[in-house]
Amino acid sequence: MSHIVTIQTEVRDVEALGLACRRLELGEPVQETVPLFSGEATGYAVRLPDWRYPVVFDVERGQVRYDNFEGRWGEPAHLNRLLQSYGVEKCRLEARRKGHSVLENQLSDGSIKLTIQIGEGHAND
Repeated sequence: MSHIVTIQTEVRDVEALGLACRRLELGEPVQETVPLFSGEATGYAVRLPDWRYPVVFDVERGQVRYDNFEGRWGEPAHLNRLLQSYGVEKCRLEARRKGHSVLENQLSDGSIKLTIQIGEGHAND
């Protein structure tokens, strides 16, 4: 049986965030306070390609703070890819914790299809 799910991403898992960064060949998230144009942000900072300021994830609140000046200081697609990768990695982690395997397919529109096979261990991860 197939189910399609749409997810609004809240970043709350540092391990999944790190895996998403590795997937995209970004630096590891670093717990720090960083300057943004309009103040400071504290959390796990990720530096995206060609962004003037890092993106900061407050994993306690599930919030993300960044300043890209409506795309002039950073391409929003980079953040969207990071959030997509985080969602994929979080799903993979949770499925594995429950003893399921995950098949991943990249679709032509850029979306990612995950198929979770119940109770089949890590055979296809």
